[in-house]
Amino acid sequence: MKQGAFVFVAAILLAVLPVLDSPFVQSMALTCLMYAGLAVSWSMFSGPTRYLSLATSAFFGLGAYCTAWGLAKLPWPVVIMAGGLAAMIFALLIGLVVLKLRGAYFAVITYGLGELVKHTITHFEKTYAGTVGRVMTDTPSSNVVYWTVLIIALLAVFTYVHFGRSRYGHALRGIGMDEERAATLGVNPMRVKLIGFCLSAWFAGALGAAMAVRWTYIDPNTVFNPFIVFQTVLISMVGGPLTVGGPLAGALVFSLLSEFLRLSLPYLYMILLGVLLIVSVLYLPEGIAGHDWRAMWARFGRKWFGKEPRGE
Repeated sequence: MKQGAFVFVAAILLAVLPVLDSPFVQSMALTCLMYAGLAVSWSMFSGPTRYLSLATSAFFGLGAYCTAWGLAKLPWPVVIMAGGLAAMIFALLIGLVVLKLRGAYFAVITYGLGELVKHTITHFEKTYAGTVGRVMTDTPSSNVVYWTVLIIALLAVFTYVHFGRSRYGHALRGIGMDEERAATLGVNPMRVKLIGFCLSAWFAGALGAAMAVRWTYIDPNTVFNPFIVFQTVLISMVGGPLTVGGPLAGALVFSLLSEFLRLSLPYLYMILLGVLLIVSVLYLPEGIAGHDWRAMWARFGRKWFGKEPRGE
């Protein structure tokens, strides 16, 4: 209940943010919301299953190109839905094959899919459109884009919570713990994984469709940027992929770090990302929000003081 109230209050405050008429603050909030939606949707599938998906940039880029191709002909809500649907269909088609893989094989092949889609669209654009990038002139206002991304991010949070409580969410967690055992208990692993994978892809595609107009001009290298998927995975893993609060807090922190360090000190920012990822994998596998800090503090007290720390 407390988390629900906090999310509700935060949503109200974020919704009225454009009233401040501060383009810089609104731009930063838009980036935070984008990565919050991407991290939550990534955690929706990869958190419980422990399948390290690196296909987010492929879904995001497909959604962005749906906007580039259809914005002049279709209403804005239809464009957003089309971006999510294109990513979902792609996830369904590739999921029938790649979800049979596990571990490093799954991670590598999903990363390669982003590069495959990027080069396929580049070839298509050069061959049939005679161009590489797309310029979007008749775009919605910045406030409409902001509210659209906010709605998608809130919908991702709502879906994460309710999907996790459903029988499919429980089945995904069972698959993450022991896929063979889950199958013997009546779970259809492929079906359940496909549902989670496609649901996660829809949000990434819809966010790509909404964010495409922010750049006005897009090309494959921009929207299929590997940095998008790496930052999304890092936000979720450091924050805690098994909690909804972890990715949200991680999105806020890393978006602010990106804003202040990536342009002025890009190498320091990338080093910081690498260090945080290593620390997270080695010492915080459940993320900051999912880590049992009380137990760690108790072990620290026993090791150095020979007793439980005060208050335990």
